[in-house]
Amino acid sequence: MPEEERNLGVQPIGQVLEELGLKTHDLVAASTEQLTHKMVARAVKGRRLTKNTRGKVIRALNSAAGRSFDEDRLFTY
Repeated sequence: MPEEERNLGVQPIGQVLEELGLKTHDLVAASTEQLTHKMVARAVKGRRLTKNTRGKVIRALNSAAGRSFDEDRLFTY
């Protein structure tokens, strides 16, 4: 798959993290699953993630933020 098809531009999750004052490490620390800094960074940059990885990122964000976000609000693909 060509590089440009995997990179989809900055995703709304990046803005949500900024608004909440959260960093990549906050999500990794809040996660009870195997979530890495690289996974979160890829999510923010717009790298196409597997459904499983998107789920991990969303659950970690919900835990860190104390709120509930759904996939449609965080990703445009």
